[in-house]
Amino acid sequence: MARTQGSHSDITGPRIQKVALQLFARHGYAAVSMRQIAKEVGVQVGALYNYLPDKQSLLFSLMNKHMQDVLAAWKEQKATLDPCRPDGLLEEFARFHIRFHMARPDAVFIAYMELRNLSPENFAKIEALRKSYEGELQSILDAGVAQRIFTLRDSKITTLAVIAMLNGVITWYRSGGRLSLEEVEATYWDMVRKAVTG
Repeated sequence: MARTQGSHSDITGPRIQKVALQLFARHGYAAVSMRQIAKEVGVQVGALYNYLPDKQSLLFSLMNKHMQDVLAAWKEQKATLDPCRPDGLLEEFARFHIRFHMARPDAVFIAYMELRNLSPENFAKIEALRKSYEGELQSILDAGVAQRIFTLRDSKITTLAVIAMLNGVITWYRSGGRLSLEEVEATYWDMVRKAVTG
């Protein structure tokens, strides 16, 4: 029997994704086997192949979902903002990035640390999504330069530097510490603002 009794596709599929995300983040993609994933999910290893062809497809699926989710969430947020105010857009982008990624530490870890384990074809797809997200920030910076609100030497380098700085929060912030997440957002926004206004 391929599927454990009581298993249902609408439950098992998402469960596979959740378990794989946790195991990849904890042990690394290369160290996790399909057998280990199946054991944690509670199905026979052969049942996994009803949902995905191989482990590589599972890694790609997790990364693709993360990038699609962040792009969709940002575009929804951006739609509520004044497109003629690059300073307001930049502040909201900085705060959004921190909030969104703090809620998904495993997905963020995998999205950055496991890129090397993607096949060339899958890497190209994820890289295109990453560039699309980076492009959202770069367009804000370019608009700010055009309006003489921001002073930058290179908007592409600044884009990558800002995202790297914002990602840093995820590595050290713990709830219940000296600062609330809202205070951390405000501090990081102040650093981003100073970085682009000279």
